[in-house]
Amino acid sequence: RLAGRTFMIDVVMQAPDRFSSAVRDALEAELPFLRPAVIRARFHFRETGPLDELVSTTDQIAARGSQGVILKAPDVPEIIDACGRLTQARIPIVTLVTDLPGSQRLAHVGIDNRAAGATAAYLIGQWLGDRPGNVLVTLSRGFFRGEEEREMGFRVAMRSRHPDRSLIEIENSDGLDRTMRGLVLTALERDPSINAVYSIGGGNNAIVEAFESMRRSCYVFVGHDLDQDNTRLLRDGHLSAVLHHDLNQDMRRACRAIMQAHRALPGAVHSWPSNIQVITPYNAPIRFPYER
Repeated sequence: RLAGRTFMIDVVMQAPDRFSSAVRDALEAELPFLRPAVIRARFHFRETGPLDELVSTTDQIAARGSQGVILKAPDVPEIIDACGRLTQARIPIVTLVTDLPGSQRLAHVGIDNRAAGATAAYLIGQWLGDRPGNVLVTLSRGFFRGEEEREMGFRVAMRSRHPDRSLIEIENSDGLDRTMRGLVLTALERDPSINAVYSIGGGNNAIVEAFESMRRSCYVFVGHDLDQDNTRLLRDGHLSAVLHHDLNQDMRRACRAIMQAHRALPGAVHSWPSNIQVITPYNAPIRFPYER
């Protein structure tokens, strides 16, 4: 059923370039293993911008046609409505990393974000031990459900295990170094007891620079995803651990779900939870995972 079949899919993401590039590399690395089907991808990446531009992108896809959309987008009514228009155009949607459960998406691939947040709380608590101090929690935008779920899992676990520690939250940085640095500097100036970081949304280069510029110690720093920045920061000892999931596997599963929706593969379509991997400097890959 796959022989001679070509699937044109669209990958639509609002995310920092470092993560979008990792997704592109992971998908392109998986394409040879999806044969005899041929998967061709169009990429629509943006780091930030007005919401109506993102909606316009999905509406253009609905008008032009596509065999499927892999989507990372905010969980807001405008996006839910746009997903409805894609579904009306008979275009299956697979959400990546951050889910849109209120939409008519076909499936979701990614980690259990609440469990990831709780894992970060466990690691930070173990590393800090009896050392006093507060924890800086950084997000890119609060309207990404995946980030919100990570923050909730982290907060619940910290409240249960370490109720004496305060959590200082930063958001609306878009996960970009150019906006994150100033926000972190302000937080450090206001609270001299911050000595740990849980970075949910990225911008980790800027976080490291802010601590160094103020000559402040960061005793434990937990981030997400082995993109190029985090791989380097982990090797250099700036990150204590990275919570990672196999993007290659996620992209393979997303493509399989789209092919199942077109009855090119057997089986029912369902969501795929990814395993949470705790990566330290001692088990980090020698190369960035998606480098060719």
